[in-house]
Amino acid sequence: MPTSIMTIKSKLDSHLGDSLTVVARAGRKKVTKRRGVLKETFPAVFVVDLDQDSNNFKHVSYSYTDLLTKNITLKFD
Repeated sequence: MPTSIMTIKSKLDSHLGDSLTVVARAGRKKVTKRRGVLKETFPAVFVVDLDQDSNNFKHVSYSYTDLLTKNITLKFD
């Protein structure tokens, strides 16, 4: 697991346009899985365009600290 936000951002920059699954903890014993494409990276957040078949909204953003603290995990295809 990368140890800094800059290394996380640089690793995500190399996966722009790749499809992925985001597994997010949504509370006690709740997990949400969303499929999409890594669209953009910004200095503090990254944006995932979601599959419209299984989601009600178009895109979602997460911060790099979510990855650092293991609140979410990413699985690239």
